[in-house]
Amino acid sequence: MVDILKTFLVGIFFGTFGTTIGGIIGVNLKSTSNKFLGFILSFAAGLMMSIICFDLLPEAMEISKLSVIIIGVILGIFTMIICDTIVKEKFSGRKNINNLLKTGIIISIGLALHNIPEGLAIGTGFQASINLGLSLAIVIAIHDIPEGISMAVPMKNGGMSKGKVIFLVIMSGLSTGIGALVGHLVGGISKSIIAVSLSFAAGAMLYIVAGELTPEANNMYKGRMNALGNILGFILGIIAINL
Repeated sequence: MVDILKTFLVGIFFGTFGTTIGGIIGVNLKSTSNKFLGFILSFAAGLMMSIICFDLLPEAMEISKLSVIIIGVILGIFTMIICDTIVKEKFSGRKNINNLLKTGIIISIGLALHNIPEGLAIGTGFQASINLGLSLAIVIAIHDIPEGISMAVPMKNGGMSKGKVIFLVIMSGLSTGIGALVGHLVGGISKSIIAVSLSFAAGAMLYIVAGELTPEANNMYKGRMNALGNILGFILGIIAINL
């Protein structure tokens, strides 16, 4: 029981630490120009694509067959379409809600879903050894920092208060603790379930990139800075994954 509690608390701490640091950086960035906002959104898109291409899907492909992965991706996309629809309906009557804020909220939902398989990795890592579990937790915390920035900037510049932005950033990281708990409890969990979780997160993030980040970045600014932001995010994501 004590080990389970420790794993859960470690998952919550490291799951929220990186995103919170990124959120604090994001809400304190001074520039609010469309050029800068377009760059940040493109950066987030590049970061997410690298996680999809070099982390989530390759890991899923190693442990399960293609049909399982495709099902997971489709479920992830479908879930984010539902979330997108709900967010639009919830805020459609509010004059102070804009596309930038909606994008930030959708990103936070997507990253919360993405944090669940990260928590699973931490939990199953602790089942193997304490060193492996801690190593995975630290790496995940580091690569959560730019994710926190990409979540906070559009919400803050969309009109949300700093306090509420930080609160939502922290909440999105809590799902890592839930995933860690599940991973610890079911250390011998079916590989197909893990693969579905990974590909589900990949599908959710793919929808965010294609349906939210890229269109909104192009609405904010049409220029080379968007491409540079995308490339920088992609490269940084590769580096973070391989730490």
